[in-house]
Amino acid sequence: MATDSWALAVDEQEAASKSIGALRIRERRVIPRAEANGMAKPSEDGDKSDEEEKEDRAAQSLLNKLIRSNLVNNTNQVEVLQRDPNSPLYSVKTFEELRLKPQLLQGVYGMGFNRPSKIQENALPMMLAEPPQNLIAQSQSGTGKTAAFVLAMLSHVNPTNKWTQCLCISPTYELALQTGKVVEQMGRFYPEVKLAYAVRGNKMERGSKIQEQIVIGTPGTVLDWFLKLKLMDPKKIRVFVLDEADVMIATQGHQDQSIRIQRMLPKDCQMLLFSATFEDSVWKFAERIVPDPNVIKLKREEETLDTIKQYYVLCNNKEDKFSALCNIYGAITIAQAMIFCHTRKIASWLAGQMSKEGHQVALLSGEMVIEQRAAVIERFREGKEKVLITTNVCARGIDVEQVSVVINFDLPLDKDGNPDNETYLHRIGRTGRFGKRGLAINMVDSDHSMDVLKAIEKHFNKKILKLDTDDLDEIEKIAN
Repeated sequence: MATDSWALAVDEQEAASKSIGALRIRERRVIPRAEANGMAKPSEDGDKSDEEEKEDRAAQSLLNKLIRSNLVNNTNQVEVLQRDPNSPLYSVKTFEELRLKPQLLQGVYGMGFNRPSKIQENALPMMLAEPPQNLIAQSQSGTGKTAAFVLAMLSHVNPTNKWTQCLCISPTYELALQTGKVVEQMGRFYPEVKLAYAVRGNKMERGSKIQEQIVIGTPGTVLDWFLKLKLMDPKKIRVFVLDEADVMIATQGHQDQSIRIQRMLPKDCQMLLFSATFEDSVWKFAERIVPDPNVIKLKREEETLDTIKQYYVLCNNKEDKFSALCNIYGAITIAQAMIFCHTRKIASWLAGQMSKEGHQVALLSGEMVIEQRAAVIERFREGKEKVLITTNVCARGIDVEQVSVVINFDLPLDKDGNPDNETYLHRIGRTGRFGKRGLAINMVDSDHSMDVLKAIEKHFNKKILKLDTDDLDEIEKIAN
């Protein structure tokens, strides 16, 4: 598929891991490394500010895209709420059933999709239906939702019309480029369809007209292209995709800009909105953007910790915790371990201590650019390092089959200092995967952290047993 000349390589990202591919900007301004990756400057003590937490949602989403080499095997059940409950519910088990153009089918198979994922089975028939149907869909990274809406855009385009017919907006520059990569891959056997990026740095002449049929961009630049530069006619848009809605509303100004864009589009334009989470604020936003929708939701996965043995260790301070850690490593064989810390400062200190003890340690830290994080995770996956020390950056979405032990050097807390049960589940869920038994060890160093542990224990109704790390025989027993 043809691309803009500038979309081939960006200097700021060339040092990145191979998975991001190469990108170039026609007329580029120098972007600070932190800004280029949706990251804010860390606060002095290593804790995150609220703004950093918001921006980290975008960073996490991009990270997940970079480290996904294939679809995740999602165990969630899909719940479909149809706009018209009397209409038959269609789902597909093969891409052939969708009667795609041959060049698109070739593109789908060329990307390694052999059969539709769970969300694609239900979403694609709705997205490709005539007349078009609107859709709000919940889908996590790795479920194939980007490929699904890209396929919908490519299917609805009339390549003989040299104007913009499909518009996709993403919350950040980097996420827009990632979606564009999917369009290029899937459309490579369909060269008549062209793609343009409405992102910062892509300078356009006022009064010129965009001839590319698909435009992917960020809300602010898309608004400029509509209103200031008049490069596109909003009334000719047939498909509007709003991706990463939960990240979008966490970014200042994006929510209002997205609503302004939607209001300019024709009444019969197909509206497709995707979000990893469906909190109340996301729902309200989705309902304003997508009139009369079909809805696809993921039923909550059962909170099961049945395959994970959980223990806690009493300590007085971080040095005590480190000694306990050394005793555990001295007594049992650990294939690979993930260790979670509350702050970047503690994570850096611990990485240094473990390295001195001769452990092969990888540190995943918030101030790293996204591509560096992806490279660290890839090395850990390949077994080049045996220990991955991180903050909550890594609690979600990283599946490494060899992880046999998860250690909470600090217990997870929300921003108000209360027990964060969901993060606990995600953290220790890194072990006990793929049907194997896992081991989770929690370090408790104060009355408060003991209260947190008891609250977590009560929430999951699962006993967390005390472990004496000075007793090597006891440690050896937990590994059996």
